[in-house]
Amino acid sequence: MGVLNVTPDSFSDGGRFLDAEKAVEHGLRMAAEGAAIIDVGGESTRPGSASVCADEQIERVVPVIEKLHAKTPVPISVDAWKSEVAKAALDAGAGMINDITALGDERMGELAVERQVPIVLMHMRGTPATMQTEPKYEDVVGEVLEFLLSRAQLAERLGIARERLFIDPGIGFGKTLEHNLVLLKNIDRFVATGYRVLVGTSRKSFIGRITGRDNPAERIFGTAATVALCAAAGVCVVRVHDVAQMADVVRVANAVNGGASPTKRFA
Repeated sequence: MGVLNVTPDSFSDGGRFLDAEKAVEHGLRMAAEGAAIIDVGGESTRPGSASVCADEQIERVVPVIEKLHAKTPVPISVDAWKSEVAKAALDAGAGMINDITALGDERMGELAVERQVPIVLMHMRGTPATMQTEPKYEDVVGEVLEFLLSRAQLAERLGIARERLFIDPGIGFGKTLEHNLVLLKNIDRFVATGYRVLVGTSRKSFIGRITGRDNPAERIFGTAATVALCAAAGVCVVRVHDVAQMADVVRVANAVNGGASPTKRFA
């Protein structure tokens, strides 16, 4: 999954693709590099970020999604937790929802059922503005897993088919460095649930802390290590900024495991 932030303030590429034409160009480049899904977001969810109103998000993402949908067969996901934004994105040609609140907006589940689209359910402790304020867990793997299973089961009760559900442990969303490492070390427990798993580690600050790389763009090799570990563990989707490089990482990991190519289109 290629990251396409149509925002002025995302932690790694804020402002680079706020212009719709530049965003579309980058999305097409990621598709050519091997992205199986393009994830378009109009609101930064970096630690400490403030919420952006639905109308502004819609103004940012809809023109980009419309143009990408017309120019590439690669499925488009909308990174949104407000149902109004997701609906506008689906109307514009998106075919998937990436929800960091795991149906925090009750209407999101209804929308996913109505449109019969896949949806990612992510774990987050607090909100982007508060999530990194001393996050604490007794058992981070058990607690995150329990939450995701409860939300996935809720989604199924609402009528979302199991094969359309993804669970995401939310690396960096209300977690310390140690929490992130423990989750990644035990990512096989999430895979073992039978739900498809999505993981997003790309360029994140915990990688910077480990490697000493303050510039997010320089965290490519640290990201590659986490992507390789996830692919080897059976994670279904990795959400990344550096598509060409991470596609190579996944190809090699999958070749060792006898798995599928990352260029296989999601259906």
